[in-house]
Amino acid sequence: MESVTFALLLTTIAGLSTGVGGAVVLLQKKPNKTLLTFSLGLSAGVMVYVSFMELLPDAIEGIGEIAGILTFFTGIIFIALIDFLLPKQLNPHHFSRVTGGKKCEKKKRSEAECRLMRVGTFTAIAITIHNFPEGIATFSASLTDIRLGMVIAIAIALHNIPEGISVAAPIYAATGDKIKAFKYAFLSGIAEPIGGIFSFIVLYNFMSDALLAGLLAFVAGIMVYISLDEILPTAHSYGKSHVVLGGVMVGMFIMALSLLMI
Repeated sequence: MESVTFALLLTTIAGLSTGVGGAVVLLQKKPNKTLLTFSLGLSAGVMVYVSFMELLPDAIEGIGEIAGILTFFTGIIFIALIDFLLPKQLNPHHFSRVTGGKKCEKKKRSEAECRLMRVGTFTAIAITIHNFPEGIATFSASLTDIRLGMVIAIAIALHNIPEGISVAAPIYAATGDKIKAFKYAFLSGIAEPIGGIFSFIVLYNFMSDALLAGLLAFVAGIMVYISLDEILPTAHSYGKSHVVLGGVMVGMFIMALSLLMI
């Protein structure tokens, strides 16, 4: 039980480090457009890099190239269907036609604020889904080799910090509510210890490498779609293209460093 408790502790610390990133918004007096566009670029860089350099390769190694690629595109189709089925009033692709640039929600948010809220929410969902198998991996590795588990937990904690920023920044800009922005970032990290607990209670005797690999490919597809269809277009709409590109490169660099530690 001591090893189980310590493995769960490591998994929890790694997951809740998204809250550290979310806490960045608490230091701002008001939303900053430059930080916002940089954070959106950072988010896209993080998700695209981790999808193509970690999640998809691990999936292909576990279930083969054909199955991995098919599952990856299944993830893309899944999130694209959600995008298509959203009410037009909540979908930024239809704002100009449906609302004419006027207020778009019951809470009277502007078109830009609605787009940011959507981006922040979608990013939180994607990161939550991503953190769940991460929690399973961290917990399982910690039970097998505590030193390996510590290294993985540190690496995940490091790359969860910018993930927290990428969730909190657009939500704060959309709502002006620091607590709400922090809450979304914090809650997206809870999926990691939940994944660890789920691994121990439900999957410990049944979890297969193939099932975990398939989940990783599916999540990779979701993250790539959100990055290319939602996050980057929103970031570029603020007219700070070089800031966006800088955020993308920094996000990829942070992911590269954290993955090298594993």
